[in-house]
Amino acid sequence: MNKVRFGLIGGGWRAEFYLRIARALPERFEVSEMYLRDAAKGREAAEIWGVPVTSHWEAFLERRSFDFAVLSLPRAVTPEFLIRLSAAGIPVLTETPPAADLDGLLRLYDAVRPAARIQVAEQFRFQPMHAARLAVTRSGLLGEVSHVQVSAGHGYHGLSLIRQLLGVGFEEAEIRGDQITSPLVQGPGRSGWPEEERIVSSAQTIALLHFGERTALFDFTYDQYFSPIRRHRVLIRGTRGEIDGTELRYLRDPRTPVELQLRRVDAGQDGSLLGYYHEGVLAGSEWVYENPFRPGRLSDEEIAIATSLEQMGRYVQGGPSFYDLAEAAQDQYLSFKLEEAVRSGLTVRTERQPWAVKVN
Repeated sequence: MNKVRFGLIGGGWRAEFYLRIARALPERFEVSEMYLRDAAKGREAAEIWGVPVTSHWEAFLERRSFDFAVLSLPRAVTPEFLIRLSAAGIPVLTETPPAADLDGLLRLYDAVRPAARIQVAEQFRFQPMHAARLAVTRSGLLGEVSHVQVSAGHGYHGLSLIRQLLGVGFEEAEIRGDQITSPLVQGPGRSGWPEEERIVSSAQTIALLHFGERTALFDFTYDQYFSPIRRHRVLIRGTRGEIDGTELRYLRDPRTPVELQLRRVDAGQDGSLLGYYHEGVLAGSEWVYENPFRPGRLSDEEIAIATSLEQMGRYVQGGPSFYDLAEAAQDQYLSFKLEEAVRSGLTVRTERQPWAVKVN
């Protein structure tokens, strides 16, 4: 595959993931130009990252020195830029949820369809361990999956994993939810560790979702993103086996249970001179996930985002859609309905939306 060349719109914390990936893997990815409205911030970004930066929108569009644009802006302005880029015929990989509410989703979908070439950088399913679980699930080893429990990402991130693991498309759902709070020692955040110990209130959102006979438990607190004492948890149950975290259990035949560990393999440890990078995930002697970017020194999140970039590169060259606006809108819509269920304390039912055009 040719080098993926993209334009980057935005320069915040999230945009820096794309810049780090391009810096770590210059033979695979290139930020050909950035657009930042603030010229002073643009000059600073150009000095730090060594990439061309402009504050002139029309010039950015006219030069089009890239295969597609990555949109990494706040949710409030994302729809406006998606519409503008779509009107200019530029394919877009957008980083944030496409709209702030259901009305916004509907307006956006109506404004850009059907010709818009928009994909959404929903990266969670590309993180190595999630990708390994999905590979095992899709292999049929667990049989038909009927229930999952996901405590690994907020809102649309967690719901995207739920739909992927259950094999759910645009089916209607019934949702019941609640939120509980508990005290917790404050952990690090985007800026690092706090200077002193503080007890904070941690809000935990729990919801039960019914997609017909398939069910899911959504469970998450934002502290899980940074706190070293609040871990992710994933349970996948099928007719022939289950995955509980990193433990895989299944029936080889009706009398032969098999137990394996999903074992993460990283180079550069215990005296290894290969350099530090992620190799992949083994189940017994079989690779269920192999890092396509080794020996690049990327975090799991960066591996996942790099996978989205690579998929987008294939998409603009005529490859398949991998997470389009309809998929993203559905996960965001489910997130809105889950929040409604938590606020109201009632069972909330979803309805089929205009973007649900695929047959399930």
